Amino acid sequence: MNAIIFSAVFGVLLMFSSFLFQNKSTQRNIAIVAIVLLLLANFAEQFGIWRIQVNNHGMLHFSSFGLLFNSIAIGITGLYFLLSGKDIEAIDSGSPADYYALIFFILCGVAVSSAYNSLLMLFIGIEIISIPLYILTGSDKRNLKSNEAALKYFLMGSFSTGIMLMGITLIYGAKATFNIDQITEMVHPGREAWFNAGLLLLLISLAFKVSAAPFHFWTPDVYDGAPTVFTSFMATIVKAAVFVAFIRLYATVFSASKYDWRLILSIIVAATLFIGNITAIFQQSVKRMLAYSSIAQAGFMLFALYAYNGISKEGLILYTFGYSVATVGIFAVLGRMKDYTFEGFNGLARTQPILAATTSIFLLSLAGIPLTIGFFSKYYMLAAAVKNGGHLWLVFFAILCAVVSVYYYFRVIQSMYFKTGDADTPFVTPLFKWTLVAMAAIVILLGLFPNLLLQYLYF
Repeated sequence: MNAIIFSAVFGVLLMFSSFLFQNKSTQRNIAIVAIVLLLLANFAEQFGIWRIQVNNHGMLHFSSFGLLFNSIAIGITGLYFLLSGKDIEAIDSGSPADYYALIFFILCGVAVSSAYNSLLMLFIGIEIISIPLYILTGSDKRNLKSNEAALKYFLMGSFSTGIMLMGITLIYGAKATFNIDQITEMVHPGREAWFNAGLLLLLISLAFKVSAAPFHFWTPDVYDGAPTVFTSFMATIVKAAVFVAFIRLYATVFSASKYDWRLILSIIVAATLFIGNITAIFQQSVKRMLAYSSIAQAGFMLFALYAYNGISKEGLILYTFGYSVATVGIFAVLGRMKDYTFEGFNGLARTQPILAATTSIFLLSLAGIPLTIGFFSKYYMLAAAVKNGGHLWLVFFAILCAVVSVYYYFRVIQSMYFKTGDADTPFVTPLFKWTLVAMAAIVILLGLFPNLLLQYLYF
């Protein structure tokens, strides 16, 4: 509850700070202080120190899993502010405080999505996340690609929301309750078809939100058209939050169905992995390559649903953390580049060795190379599927797709270290460099000792 209330309050305060403080650096510093306080407030609840008591009538349930994810989301947002604050200020169409306020409202939706105990709260949480994202996508008003991306995202997002509401309606008609715990207990003979139809619509809607195939078509255009500084946030924290909501729904509501959903999920997983990796190979823009890469990464995260067990929950925590840290770091470097093509990275190791080294570590983590957190993330997902039994062909297919992904990630490393050219020499502050170094160190440290993070699941 602390994260929900504090993020909403800080969002409102930052809205007013745009009137009180005209200096953009001051607004950024206020946002950084607010994110630190928000993280401390969530820590206080996570470790049982202090919690705001609110009677939510059973519509919210705060678990160690959800609170740990909140801490991860808030902490990575803090790193995002440190790395990309200057880029947010560079968007001329509005005050940076307004954008920071929208991000805090998104964090409020993230906290709701990780703790909902009612399908109505799921809908509210997803919409609190989505609506500010439409605004952030179109924030570069003088860029036609940004305007097009915002319109496409809004129309497709609204359509998927309608599908979600229809699914919730059918589930309520079958079970006469929105409470996800009570849904497993309610039995209405003859309404199983309604219930399964509602679950199918929910599956389609949430698959759209996480850009799983075949509902991924909006992702490359939206990620490419949105300002780069906001693309990294959309592709990490937002996607991870929907997965956390998805896994909670699958563990309760879907388990009440007599239908075995693993066949449908296996097809979605295989299609997402195949389409994401194959299309990423042919991209000439690093930004679009990362957009298709995010689709492929969603395919791996879907294993948490396909093989829901204790290992998959641990794997999802590791995956969301590792993927988010690496992607935020790469996009922060990309945002400072003038040329987003692979050629734009030619010779970067010679002009900016720290940026090249940290970017390489992030790319190795996304590829799942050992000694990085990305390796253990993929290992936990595949181990969960093996433990659960079933379609072992899917595990081997995922391994082949992971091998394919090495190609397009190494293209960037090859450009930085083994090609000559006049790479951009972006201006970066010492704080920017040391933040990247700290993030790269975390990626390696958790790649060696993943239990440093997983132990907090069992507090």
